[in-house]
Amino acid sequence: MHIYNTLTRRKEPFTPLVAGKVSMYVCGMTVYDYCHLGHARVMVAFDVITRYLRERGFEVNYVRNITDIDDKILKRADENGESILALTERMIAAMHEDEARLFVLPPSHEPRATGHIGDIVAMIETLIEKGYAYAADNGDVYYRVRKFASYGKLNNRQLDDMRSGARVDIDVNKEDPLDFVLWKAAKPGEAHWVSPWGNGRPGWHIECSAMSTCCLGDTFDIHGGGPDLTFPHHENEIAQSEAATGKTYVNTWMHAGAVRVNQEKMSKSLGNFFTIRDVLAEHDPEVVRFLLVASHYRSPINYSVDSLTEARKSLTRLYTALQDVEASVANSTASTYSERFTQVMDDDFNTPEALAVLFELARELNRAKQEKPEEAPRLAAELKQLGAILGLFQQAPLTFLQGTQLAIPLSESQIDAKIAQRIAAKANKDFAQADAIRDELAALGIILKDAREGTSWTFEAP
Repeated sequence: MHIYNTLTRRKEPFTPLVAGKVSMYVCGMTVYDYCHLGHARVMVAFDVITRYLRERGFEVNYVRNITDIDDKILKRADENGESILALTERMIAAMHEDEARLFVLPPSHEPRATGHIGDIVAMIETLIEKGYAYAADNGDVYYRVRKFASYGKLNNRQLDDMRSGARVDIDVNKEDPLDFVLWKAAKPGEAHWVSPWGNGRPGWHIECSAMSTCCLGDTFDIHGGGPDLTFPHHENEIAQSEAATGKTYVNTWMHAGAVRVNQEKMSKSLGNFFTIRDVLAEHDPEVVRFLLVASHYRSPINYSVDSLTEARKSLTRLYTALQDVEASVANSTASTYSERFTQVMDDDFNTPEALAVLFELARELNRAKQEKPEEAPRLAAELKQLGAILGLFQQAPLTFLQGTQLAIPLSESQIDAKIAQRIAAKANKDFAQADAIRDELAALGIILKDAREGTSWTFEAP
């Protein structure tokens, strides 16, 4: 198995620290608002990675944190007139609802920043003792960036270039403008914790360093996150953690690609910002998941009506192959499909190529249903098994194909009545009327399929 390492900028053979076990930390959400499509991309990408690693026989300890104390949280709670706890609990519950609808499995552990204040304070104390951090007169504690010789290695940046090109806040309390905060002194009335430097709360970057090492140890296998986290967040994590422990922090860094909307960056200012629940209110969750899986995890995804339409058509092809066949592993033989699926997924989790294998398998299944029906159950079982590794085929084929999660313009009883009218028209040799009924339903997205057993229907949004 090879994985692209953001740190080295190349694919590398993956060998976990402990044989048969994988330790993985992914930066989770700051819970002040509903999750958006960018969060969905990270959720689904690392869900697929976790599912596949487990399929390959690894015991995966997947840790994804929750940031439940932050400037944005304080501001939003104040705007809403609610407590910080009420806001964060409400948003955490909503996050869990969103990920469940996208068929994302829960992480092994989900630590919260507020549950690790003691670990955070202890790490900051270690950094001060080693000369990598200092307490300022205003009660803040800062990290000395220039003290860490390899700062910038994840992003291939030089310190002087950062100084000249970055927008750095002017702060007279810092020794150097590039230094970043580890502990923030509390303002009057703000939520706070007691520390050796006074009442305050942790900075964002130190939270992940403390939680990851607490849950996974000083060094672990994989650290993941969104594309916007490489700098400064993950760069700062490396600096903090390696300075505190004297050990390599992470062996493999992985970052998911960005989500674009109609080829533009998703932004509230552009009016193209969508929460997960906005999208799932109008689209089948499995179609949305298919769209997210259809691109390689490192590639950008374009979200648009057209891309969702294509995703639904593609998923419909797979579900159509599974329809009217009982999956069974009885009398199964070795298959090149599973072997090829493993080969492409072993190559940096190449989901587009994995889906290509599924479509080839679906085509063979369709042929077998007509020509070798005794082979169809085995092929259907293999298709379902491989698709499940990607988190697909979460519904019964007919449930998906009839679009029960979408706003079908007619009820099932109305559709059945139309089908009965069409059957009667054909019996009376009124083929023009039968065709008119078919066309009427097709215009509504209801596609009829005649077979020896009778007439069935599927729904495709027109």
